[in-house]
Order: sequence, then C-alpha cells, then structure tokens
Amino acid sequence: MNATRRFRIAAIPADGVGQEVVAAGRQVLDALAAGSGGAFAFDWREFEWGCGYYGRTGRMMASDGLEILKDFDAIYFGAVGWPGVPDHVSLWGLRLAICQNFDQWANVRPVRFLPGVRSPLRKADDTELDWVVVRENSEGEYTGMGGRNFAGRGPGGEIAVQSALFTEVGCERIMRFAFDLARTRRRRKVSSVTKSNAQQYGMVLWDEVFTRVARDYPDVETESVLVDAMSAKFVLRPEDLSVVVASNLHADILSDLGSALAGSLGLAASANLNPERRFPSMFEPVHGSAPDIAGQGLANPVGAVGSAALMLDHLGLPEQAALLHAAIEATTAAGILTRDIGGTASTEDVTKALIAALRT
Repeated sequence: MNATRRFRIAAIPADGVGQEVVAAGRQVLDALAAGSGGAFAFDWREFEWGCGYYGRTGRMMASDGLEILKDFDAIYFGAVGWPGVPDHVSLWGLRLAICQNFDQWANVRPVRFLPGVRSPLRKADDTELDWVVVRENSEGEYTGMGGRNFAGRGPGGEIAVQSALFTEVGCERIMRFAFDLARTRRRRKVSSVTKSNAQQYGMVLWDEVFTRVARDYPDVETESVLVDAMSAKFVLRPEDLSVVVASNLHADILSDLGSALAGSLGLAASANLNPERRFPSMFEPVHGSAPDIAGQGLANPVGAVGSAALMLDHLGLPEQAALLHAAIEATTAAGILTRDIGGTASTEDVTKALIAALRT
C-alpha cells in the first residue's frame, strides 16, 4: 500500500546506546505508520557517522554530510561520544556541526513526570508537574569563540579565552518562540533565566530584550530569575513553572536537572528546531552515549521515543504524537521500566511494550 504522505528521515545513531535507542525508536515509528492505514510512512536512510567513523576516517561525518542532510524532512539522532575521542572533537564534529550550520536555534526539552516512575522529588507524589525548557541553541556560551595561546611559555603559562556571544536577534527569536509556546499551554507563563548581576553585558542585553518582547504578550505571565535561584526553584517550587527560556549553557544544565527530577535522563526528549524550516530539524534523546552500558540491551528507549513524538509534531502529525505519548505512559504505568528508573526490563522489552500499547 502506498502511503498518502511519506517522510524522508535521516537516522544518525552515532555512538554507544545511541545505536540501540534509535533502532528502538525506528521500530516504534514504523509500527505507528503501519497502523495508520496508509496515512503516512517513513523512508529511512541511516548514516554511520560518529566516533567509529572518526576512527576510520579522521572525521566525525562525511565532508559533504551537510549537503546530503539538507534535503531530508528531519534528522533522528542517537548520541555522540566515545572513550578515546575527545568530547570537544566528537561534539563539534557532528552534533554541533549540524545544529549550527542548519541554524537549529530553538532547542525544546520537555520535563515530563510519568506514571509508574518514582521521582526523587517528594512533591511529585501529589502535585501535577509539567514544564518545558526552551534553550537558545545557536549562540550564547557555545559559539566556539575564543582560543588558546602562550603555550610556548612552558608549563603553567598557557591561557584560554572562551567568549559568550549574545545578539538582539538571537535573544529575541528564542524569546518569541517561548512566548508563542506558552500561549498553547494550560498556564501561560514564561520564566526567563539570567545572570545579569554578574554578567553585565551579554545577560543585561538578554534581560532588556526579554522585557521588550514581553510587552507584545500581555496575556502571558512573566518572571526573570537568576540561574542559581532557578536551579533551587526547580527543586523547591517546580509547580510554578510552565515555559523556562534560557541561554545555551544555562538551559543545558537546567534541563538535565529537570529530567533527573522526573526520574532519569533516559526519559528526556529534545528537539533542535529550525522553525523557519529552511533546513531539517533534528530530534534526539539527551542521555548521551553511556559507554558503560552500551551494547548490553539496558538502555532506556523512552527518551528516543519521546523525541520521535516531538518529530511527529514538527511533521504535522500531532495526533500521532499524542499516541506515542500515551503509549509511553501506558508502558511506564504498567511497570515495564528499565534499570535506570528502578526496573528490570531490557531495551527490547520496553520497545515491545510500546508497540503493543500503540496497537491497543
């Protein structure tokens, strides 16, 4: 049967458990498509880029990789990093190369508390918690501006300069994205994360742009919170959060804290979006390559499947995305949990349970 809509998806499992969770996610997505009655289907093309590829070629991805990827509808990514390859080489050579060159400037990381998953946060036992971190994904602290010098001075004489870059354009577009997202949620609120008391240039600009943009959204509640205070708020008053917008570094840290509070980084999904759709967007779990458990069938595929749901939303299939979220909740509620969240299920066990939940 020919599907009404076909989506070309580039799969980049990359390293470690990334290979296992991307394979699981593809099985779940193909099962979802098979049950759609021909409404849609996925045309997959898998790329072997990553640290293994680097070991063979000296590159993390093919020299024409970006040219190859630009015509796909989306990118489904696993995880990057492996012992023996410096982290800055693996990250900048693959994931950040894609994010920056495809101007995937909005990184969306929902924090979801799932039934059957015990949170280390006692408040989660009797309080409804649900927020999303919106991360500026193109500049800030991760622009790669700076350098190292004076190595010739000998031991102890070298210096390193790492510069953060904040632009009005970059700040404004991520903040408007956050406000627009807040308008779709039950609680219309945007919390801006700053550190302008200590970073008197970049983060003061961030604050000024936030104040200006907020005037265009009088229906949305706002607050501006220092990053150290926000980390405390994630733990002490998470019920007060809806949409949290932050710079590249601040959001990177806070979103991991949120996922840990939800029970495990293995649950955490993310989307790297080019909202203008000039380039494909990329969807990935945030748990990393986990070399300590890679290849053992222990990886939690929920983060990858949650990322697939974000991909479906982006592709214009919100009802199918909702089905994936429902399957995740049914699976965790049934106690089919991997080791990282207190269970004994394997990657394959969870994948089969997700597919079974979709069929029912």
